[in-house]
Amino acid sequence: MSTVSVRLPTVLRPAVNGQTSVEVAGATVGEVVDGLISKYPSLESNLVDDDGHVRKFVNVYVNDEDIRFLAQLATAVADGDEVAILPAVAGG
Repeated sequence: MSTVSVRLPTVLRPAVNGQTSVEVAGATVGEVVDGLISKYPSLESNLVDDDGHVRKFVNVYVNDEDIRFLAQLATAVADGDEVAILPAVAGG
């Protein structure tokens, strides 16, 4: 199991006590997301739908690579990798 840094945008930081990033263990992006939600349960409704899939408006990157073009939640992570979670922001 690897430990990765999960970078969070300003909109999600209140749920993680204002931190810009947190360390989470996991072998895949899915395990990292589950670990993040386990540590910070209030993130769940912002990140995953009722089926446990990452919400369509949430973009997840591993070392700047979009997981939608990799193995999605099954994308492997290694020690020291950076996972960035970026909810889409709309407005005008």
